[in-house]
Order: sequence, then structure tokens, then C-alpha cells
Amino acid sequence: MKIYANKLVETLKQKSLRSFIVSGDEPLLVQESCDLVRRGLKAQGFVERDLFYAESGFDWNSLLYSSNSMSLFSEKKLIEVRLPTGKPGDAGGKVLTELVSSLSEDNALLLVLPRTDQSTQRTKWFKSVEAAAGFVQVWPIEAKELPRWLENRFRQAGLKVTRDAVRVMAQRTEGNLLASVQEIERLKLIVGEREVTVDDVSVGVADSARYDVFKLIDAGLAGDINRCVRMTTGLKAEGVEPLFIVNMLVREIRSMESIKTAINQGAGQREVFKKARVWDKRVPLVTKCLDRHDSQSLQEMLLQLGSVDRAVKGLESGDPWRKLQDVVFRLAGLRL
Repeated sequence: MKIYANKLVETLKQKSLRSFIVSGDEPLLVQESCDLVRRGLKAQGFVERDLFYAESGFDWNSLLYSSNSMSLFSEKKLIEVRLPTGKPGDAGGKVLTELVSSLSEDNALLLVLPRTDQSTQRTKWFKSVEAAAGFVQVWPIEAKELPRWLENRFRQAGLKVTRDAVRVMAQRTEGNLLASVQEIERLKLIVGEREVTVDDVSVGVADSARYDVFKLIDAGLAGDINRCVRMTTGLKAEGVEPLFIVNMLVREIRSMESIKTAINQGAGQREVFKKARVWDKRVPLVTKCLDRHDSQSLQEMLLQLGSVDRAVKGLESGDPWRKLQDVVFRLAGLRL
């Protein structure tokens, strides 16, 4: 049973589930979802908790031992399994399948995974567990959704905040929700009952934003120049290897070029997108970028990325980060 993270509280009140999968790559949101599950199960009497980290060399039979052993301090027990790789292997898959199928009324199960892809969700063990569990997929907060998320967090903390303060907070903590929450709690201690202003955020909130290459590419496809500036600067400061960014951009732009060529030759856009494995969520981004660029423009960007590669390797003069930023700006629609 799939459960939306924002509907988890409501579902826990309505359903008497004893098994849960919580999956996602955003630590704060995963932790909060797990806290809600534990709280809901505790209300059902599952007070004791056995916690297992299924890392390399883990003894999977210990889960069955925990399931079959009597609780020492209460009648009901939660078995919590954290699987950092998201892949239990053959032995782990068999144990998880057996565990969920033979789970007694005195036991509950919480399986915590990183974001699960479609191939994992199609495995036999995952289907067996999901058939008896609530599956909570935790998605990251997108940049355009972050201001509203922050406004809700300020409201939950009992704080009033100006729109400009929210905007600055979003810029400084993008990709780092834990820092956002910590800064809101700190501001709560400082401002008291008055409204949080942009000056409060500018002076007190450290630049804790975390960026990744894939968000940078999406910003370029979206044509968001300001965000491209922040992200390339942030990635450079974090010591990200520029060649990795080059490789990801080459892959993306080559895909865009092949899509553009196919459409120019008369193929239907929907069919081409499906063949190129463009997810529904990214269709607007890709469409916007294709409207901005022709095949020649895309080919020229690939040549520019070759120049970045040579600059990184010392085979060509020039600052590779400056060259790389120029390509990202051009992808976003800025002519230099």
C-alpha cells in the first residue's frame, strides 16, 4: 500500500498497519516519517524496539531470531531494519520475505531504505514486503517548493516571517533541510514574538546550501540563470570535480540533441520522449530547453565541454570553472 508522506499521519489514524517501508534520500524527511511511524505503532502497544543496521557481513538470521524471541519489557515489539544500500542480496531478500509473511501480532516491522528505483521495486522480496506493508516514498523538496515548505515550518514554530526573509532562507539552505530547521529554531530564540525579517536571516543564517550536479542541470534546462550562478559557485566551493559535471552535461546535451534530431525528422514528441526515457516530471524542463536551442546550438555546447575537459587536464589554457559556467549559462539561454 503506497502512502504519501504528507498523508502519513492521517493514514496511521485510519489503518492498523504493522509493517512499513520508508524510502528516500532526504535525511530529515526520512527521519520525520520514521518518527511518525514509531509513534503510531507505539500507540498500538509496540513499545520495545530492536534496531538492526544491515551492512556488509550482516547476519540476516538475527532478524528471525528477534521475531521469534519474546519481548523482555513489553508484549509487543518493533523490529526496525536500516538497509543503507537498499539491496539485501539473495539471503537478505529471503529472510525479509519470510519475516513479513510470518510476522506475529506481537511484532511490527519498519524497513528504512534509500530511494528505491523501479528495478528494486520489481524484485520478488520487495513485492512480498510491500504487499503486507505501508510504502512511504519520501521525495526531496524541489527548489520551487522550498519557500512554501519554509513558510509552513516557520508557522509550525509559531513564527511570522516576511516573504523576502523566506526567499533568502531558501537560497541559503537549499538542499539542506536540516540546516533550515535548525536555523528556524535558532531564530525562534532570537526574535521572540516579532516578525522574522530579511535582515534577521541575512545576518544570522549561514550559507548552508547543498547542491548536486543533477539539480544544476535541471536549473540550466529551466533557464534559471540566477540559480545556475549560485549552484556552480556552490559546487566549486564544495570541491566537486569539474570533470564529473562535464560528463553529466555531455550525457544530457547529447540526449537533447538526439531528441531534437528525431523531432525535426518528423517523429512525435511523446514517442521520442518515451524512447529517450524522459520522465513525466522532467518533460516541461526538457521541452522548455528544446524550444530555446536548435541542433547547432547543442552541438556547439558539446564542443565547449570538450574545451573544459582539456582545460581541466592542462591541455588548454583558461579557467575550467569559468568555461564550465559559460556552458551552463548558455544551456539556460544566456548568450555570452
